[in-house]
Amino acid sequence: MSQFVKWFEEIGIEDVPEVGGKNASLGEMYRNLTGEGVRVPHGFAVTATAYRHVLEYNGLEPKLHAILDGLDYDDVKALQEAGAKCRELIHNAKLPEDLKEEILSNYGKLKEEYGENVSLAVRSSATAEDSPEASFAGQNDTYLNIKGDEALLDAYKRCLASNFTDRSLHYKHDNDFDWAKVYLSVVVMKMVRSDLGASGVMFSLDTETGFRDVVFINAAYGLGENVVQGTIDPDSFYVHKPTYEKGYRAVLKRRLGKKELKMVFTDTLNTDNIAVEYTKNVPTSEEERSHYCISDDDVMVLADYAIKVERHYSEKAGYQKPMDMEWAKDGEDGHLYMVQARPETVQSQKKGTILEIYHLKERGKVLVSGRAVGTKIGQGRVHYIPDVKHLSEFKPGEVLVADTTTPDWEPVMKTAAAIVTNKGGRTCHAAIVSRELGIPAVVGAEGATEILKDGQEVTVSCAEGETGYVYEGLLLFEIEKVDLSDLPKPKTEIMMNLGNPDQAFSLASLPVDGIGLARMEFIINEYIKAHPMALKHPEKVDEETRRKLEELSRAYEDMVDFFVKTLSEGVATIAAAVYPKPCVVRMSDFKTNEYATLLGGKFFEPEEDNPMIGFRGAARYTHPAYEEGFALECAAMKRAREVIGMENIILMIPFCRRVPEGEKVVETMAKYGLKKGEKDLKIYVMCEIPNNVIQIDEFSKTFDGFSIGSNDLTQLTLGVDRDSEIVAFDYDERDPGVLKMIEMAVKGCQRNHRHSGICGQAPSDYPEVAEFLVKLGIDSMSLNPDSVLRTIQDVVKLEEKLGRK
Repeated sequence: MSQFVKWFEEIGIEDVPEVGGKNASLGEMYRNLTGEGVRVPHGFAVTATAYRHVLEYNGLEPKLHAILDGLDYDDVKALQEAGAKCRELIHNAKLPEDLKEEILSNYGKLKEEYGENVSLAVRSSATAEDSPEASFAGQNDTYLNIKGDEALLDAYKRCLASNFTDRSLHYKHDNDFDWAKVYLSVVVMKMVRSDLGASGVMFSLDTETGFRDVVFINAAYGLGENVVQGTIDPDSFYVHKPTYEKGYRAVLKRRLGKKELKMVFTDTLNTDNIAVEYTKNVPTSEEERSHYCISDDDVMVLADYAIKVERHYSEKAGYQKPMDMEWAKDGEDGHLYMVQARPETVQSQKKGTILEIYHLKERGKVLVSGRAVGTKIGQGRVHYIPDVKHLSEFKPGEVLVADTTTPDWEPVMKTAAAIVTNKGGRTCHAAIVSRELGIPAVVGAEGATEILKDGQEVTVSCAEGETGYVYEGLLLFEIEKVDLSDLPKPKTEIMMNLGNPDQAFSLASLPVDGIGLARMEFIINEYIKAHPMALKHPEKVDEETRRKLEELSRAYEDMVDFFVKTLSEGVATIAAAVYPKPCVVRMSDFKTNEYATLLGGKFFEPEEDNPMIGFRGAARYTHPAYEEGFALECAAMKRAREVIGMENIILMIPFCRRVPEGEKVVETMAKYGLKKGEKDLKIYVMCEIPNNVIQIDEFSKTFDGFSIGSNDLTQLTLGVDRDSEIVAFDYDERDPGVLKMIEMAVKGCQRNHRHSGICGQAPSDYPEVAEFLVKLGIDSMSLNPDSVLRTIQDVVKLEEKLGRK
């Protein structure tokens, strides 16, 4: 019976006091999930009893108390000095012979299992770490690529010493842990050869918004330290859990990271033949940077692991328990392994039903942008900190600007108004800590340390989706707080207009009945950036344009694959935010002048004097000049519904002038795999041309529902070009003629038993229009997100007044 060592199969989550959070979790997974197909490398824990044995054998506890008792933890210099003295005591300590013998004999067993040349990961596992209330992520040290008896014992002692790093000591103090009662256990496990493969972190929810229906995966080449510490910009992927559980196997959303470096093994030895440098960073090749570092099949395996891990821990806890996990892909055997799992410590701890939405009330000059962490806004004076030596100069309430951060920085990070770093992705150290502290941060903001000047006043906004912006000056903003538990539900469906997938998860908590208008144009403009016909026919554009198209699509099979996947994933992300509630997706409604500005657009678009009422909407879809482009849109929507699994998507045709035109479009959609009624597909039409209203009975024979586009209906009823400033005074959705058109449309839908909705600007801007629509008995109103909560409250009052319950 081992006194100081326990193998993974002997331990579980209840053993944290003896083996620490990391070991307990590895044992829990090894014992319970390897039978379900989750791979966990084998290994053992050197226990907390062994740690206490080392301290006692060397008489260290009184010496540590002498250094740490009475320490002012907020005095950065004093903390650094105290930590260094404590670590030196541990480094100079001798390991008791009985402990050495146990560690080395069990190392021998690992060599029997994996071969004489097995390399080891030696990792700290604190007995107070990884609780749902506090994460010790990055507080203690890890050593990789360890081989040989002396190297293992040396790495073990270094792990023990890391219990007294400045960051670990400060973190214990902040979270009311008694340092003398936080013991260090150490993980000794088979090293997954991710130096030859890839690695990363993943969460069973979205880290920024708390949206629980996704698995969020970050990935980079080589060892995982770069992802954790934020020294690189990783690839990222989302998988939608509800559709995965239904059997769909597709990435919901992806983003190609720069992955500038990869961490690999090195063999720099000292005179005693012990490694003094275990790992090193090397630049990635252009080929590696231009492609995703793991395949879609790998993403599906990881999603499967994440769902199984969350389910296991949730069943054990008796409630849903979102998890924060580390994984590694072995470049030798090609398998994916789980190497860590702990409770997620930020979003899962949020209590209550108070929804806080930050709104920026004005715009300024954008100085830098990067990945947004959280959904808040912060502001203050810039203070650039180049390295840990300058931390004591930082003043509370300043905006911390740095190349990157490490756990040593945490004492000052908690006092910052906001944090901005040059490097890192959404699971880097700066992001994890900012999220935990509730501080807005923009990571991976290239050039921030050069562009942002000390003392400059800035506003850091993470309230605009996944991209975070640093604006010049102190801009006005407000925080809207709504208690969702008190919010009644109106009989009229309140839906939301949304075009930007980056905002989808942050708006998922709004109490809406679905998405009434998801616009494709934002996705095509911002993510695809190229004309569909140029991607279909690159041979028809000039050489320079073709080179740019190749650059855009280089991470994909070809240009068509790039368009279909990017559009389908963008739309599916919006649909996922409200799944399984309906999401009405409008097919593209660019005008010719707008299409022409897309890459390659000038080669395919005619010049028109009045594009507003020209070659747009339904007229394009079956025209030889664009039908192949429309076929790509159809392929993307078919993929979103049938491959990604967003069966809640309803498709909608814009600017359909005549009944025969509508019939032809529906036939064309069927030709490209989108047959009305098949797989419950509904097709709506925009009601935005007077002829749609006048002939609503005929249009009802072709379409399942109507969404009133009050913007175009107003301009065409009043004969006012809504893009023209000179006649803007004549453009008014509240004109009696426009309201009469809307009334005829709603009554026509009711007469034909078709869905009636409105997605134009009017009800968002004018409460009296919303009131008019409720009185008509319209089925749904789709509003801009910032109008949703106010309109719900207004509509409930109105319905009560009208006697509708």
